[in-house]
Amino acid sequence: MGLGPTELIVILIILLVLFGGSKLPGLAKGLGQSIKEFKKASKEEAEAEKPAAPAEAPKKEAAVTAAKPPAAG
Repeated sequence: MGLGPTELIVILIILLVLFGGSKLPGLAKGLGQSIKEFKKASKEEAEAEKPAAPAEAPKKEAAVTAAKPPAAG
């Protein structure tokens, strides 16, 4: 159910008729800025959640190594 080249051309023609040639660059710029802000916000949220997981991992390793009995040698 993807959009083919014919469908995209029809959509672009409809947009051109509805908004006119002078407003399309402004609409495209606004859309691009919106996508940029969305990606930035989702990246910041993912980074905020990341540090919690690695901080716990070394504590578990330290607990495992401390619980092991010394090797007989």
